[in-house]
Amino acid sequence: MKISIVTPAFNSAKTIRHTIESVARQTYSNVEYIIVDGGSQDATAKIVAQYPDVVDLFISEPDHGVYDAMNKGIRAASGDIIAILNSDDFYIHSHVLAQIATTFQESGADSVYGDLQYVDQHNPHKVIRHWESGAFQRRSFLAGWMPPHPAFFVKRAIYQRHGLFNLSLKSSADYELMLRFLYKYQVSAAYVPDVLVRMRVGGLSNATWRSRLRANREDQAAWKINGIKPRFYTTILKPLRKLRQFYSHPYQRSITFSQHHPENFTLKKNESAHLQDFNLR
Repeated sequence: MKISIVTPAFNSAKTIRHTIESVARQTYSNVEYIIVDGGSQDATAKIVAQYPDVVDLFISEPDHGVYDAMNKGIRAASGDIIAILNSDDFYIHSHVLAQIATTFQESGADSVYGDLQYVDQHNPHKVIRHWESGAFQRRSFLAGWMPPHPAFFVKRAIYQRHGLFNLSLKSSADYELMLRFLYKYQVSAAYVPDVLVRMRVGGLSNATWRSRLRANREDQAAWKINGIKPRFYTTILKPLRKLRQFYSHPYQRSITFSQHHPENFTLKKNESAHLQDFNLR
């Protein structure tokens, strides 16, 4: 089972090394890594060029935004499974893809997702929000639920069957895609109860209250585009669900970063039993 990872990037020199190295350190070997750059003017391309044994395909050309870049990567991918990992995100440990592959094989599901942590933009040790997805229930979408997109893995056949990202949406195309896959077409999903990805704060739909209001309008449009109706409270609850993420205090890894190894970590004692199946030390 090949896993294709697509990283959209634009002027990402400050963070993309961590992203690439988190992929390079994965123990799962059947991986295709594609980086789609929007024509960066900084050192992004130079950094990517330092990893010829990790990056299988580097596309650098003007695009129509991050979702256009994701679509380019998906079209170019040859893997059975496709993941999107943004250029300021990184896999939290080296066994993430092994977990994902095992879950696909054991569950038979067409998609797999896990948990995500938002971290400080300048200090990835500092967790700002913890996004615990919970087990999948289709009706949860009506209560504003969605899984975190960077921790969402989907069979390539599902993209081929149900389409790519809708470029008419500027900040909620990921929500629309997951709504379309999981709710409208009832694509099967399995949940990995583990933090898989850390994301630096400051993403497209989370930067300001103004952008959040725009995203909320697009969330409403996502239902209309698909010809399905939410509850009157659905798009109200969606941003409100984020509030509890600031106060959630799950068991977490203690991460030690270095310039060249973003994922050297030790485990707290109360996590060892949970993770010992993956031989993490």
